[in-house]
Amino acid sequence: VPGKLPGLKSGQQAVRSVLGQQHQDWILTVVDDGYPEPGIADWFAGLGDDRVRYSRNEENLGANGNYRKALGMATQDHVVVMGADDVMLPTYLGTVVAALEAHPDAAFVQPGVEVIDEHGVPASGLVDRAKRVYAPAVAGRRVMRGEELARSLLRANWLYFPSICWRRETVVRIGFRQGLDVVQDLALALDVVRDGGSLVLDGTVCFRYRRHRSSDSSWRALEGSRFTEERAFFLGTAQDMARLGWDGAARAARVHAASRLNAATLLPRAVRARRWAGVRTLARHAFVP
Repeated sequence: VPGKLPGLKSGQQAVRSVLGQQHQDWILTVVDDGYPEPGIADWFAGLGDDRVRYSRNEENLGANGNYRKALGMATQDHVVVMGADDVMLPTYLGTVVAALEAHPDAAFVQPGVEVIDEHGVPASGLVDRAKRVYAPAVAGRRVMRGEELARSLLRANWLYFPSICWRRETVVRIGFRQGLDVVQDLALALDVVRDGGSLVLDGTVCFRYRRHRSSDSSWRALEGSRFTEERAFFLGTAQDMARLGWDGAARAARVHAASRLNAATLLPRAVRARRWAGVRTLARHAFVP
């Protein structure tokens, strides 16, 4: 669990959701990137469970740096980079373990996800509705790999990164790209796909992903900097896919339709907020080829 703990209550809920797994063979490593509330270390010590390991960064590393540090601390064959306020349903680990047993060569598993808001209430905003539209149909389990998977993800990133179970050897070897703050999760998935890794989709809903309306990514989207990073990423990825001969994936990266649509839907909010620099960035991303 990398990141700033978003509040002791929601952070405790995330930890307790791991403690409450029906499948009990796990290690939980918490990397606190500088949450200011006192007493957190004492709360973890009071759990009395040696499977839970807590550490606090001496200086703030930011999302990308903390993700890389957390991966470097992983010791088991498979790893979940769970958010500090997400929730594993009791069947989560059993679901992904069963998927991995059925497909032992898989590089990562994406189970079914329910989205909740900051209050824990089921939520369904535009981004999550779009994910459902673009996500491949799954009846039970489905295995995807190669250009088919890359093209699908470049049309729209329908993955829920904190819910994914990864093969540790693969993601540690490949790692998060430095310099990315918004699309580091998609970049990692595509790098794994280019490395030959396959994805198992399991339709069993066993994870709750928390989406905050006031999150850092939401602010970056309205301010426009999110799409500056996305534009550069997609155009560079289009060149990478073309070099592989994955022409369909290259075309999906050049068009990046879902990303453009997202920028267009944010334009009215940016105008109302008088974020004029953001308006220009959003309009360029949405409408300029």
